[in-house]
Amino acid sequence: MTWIKTISYEKAQGRLRRIYDRLKGPDGSLDNILIAHSLRPHTLEGHLALYKNVLHHSANRLDKWFLEAIGTYVSMLNKCHYCVNHHYEGMKRLIADDAQAEKIRAALERRILDQAFDKQQTLLLEYAEKLTLRAVDVGQDDIAHLLNAGYDDGEILEVNQVTAYFNYANRTVLGLGISLEGDTLGLSPNNSDDSEDWSHS
Repeated sequence: MTWIKTISYEKAQGRLRRIYDRLKGPDGSLDNILIAHSLRPHTLEGHLALYKNVLHHSANRLDKWFLEAIGTYVSMLNKCHYCVNHHYEGMKRLIADDAQAEKIRAALERRILDQAFDKQQTLLLEYAEKLTLRAVDVGQDDIAHLLNAGYDDGEILEVNQVTAYFNYANRTVLGLGISLEGDTLGLSPNNSDDSEDWSHS
């Protein structure tokens, strides 16, 4: 599951057990990326707050499926197969069109983005790519380019934060050897208005 010790649900107590109870999926399962934090429950709470507010908040303007596509792309660039598999399945569920989802995955894998995305979406994905692979080269001109394409500052911030979150999550996974064993793919929180509601579908 990971290269470090973890605490299972059965052995969890106190604060950790309460967090686990909030997070369990419909079948009672917990994702390995969550269990990986178990020795430091406060970092798990930090991870959860960042994830829910960045990716699953009702104040976001960009479509959730597209934010999941950004996360999938960033994870591909980082070769984080754990996050690719989880978030591709989440994106696929949101799109509800298997053929379109497969087309998107192929475009992301080949880094030929305009095969599945319109010109404006491609610009956002290119920004996420640059921020992931060459962050030091991102400049004010990159932001101006997105503004000129019709995106507003808040939408650019959304893409920036999703990209930053996935780089964090990818490094958590890759740095601790977190595997997919036993995970249920594609689940995400239903309630985007309540940061404490982790009911999944």
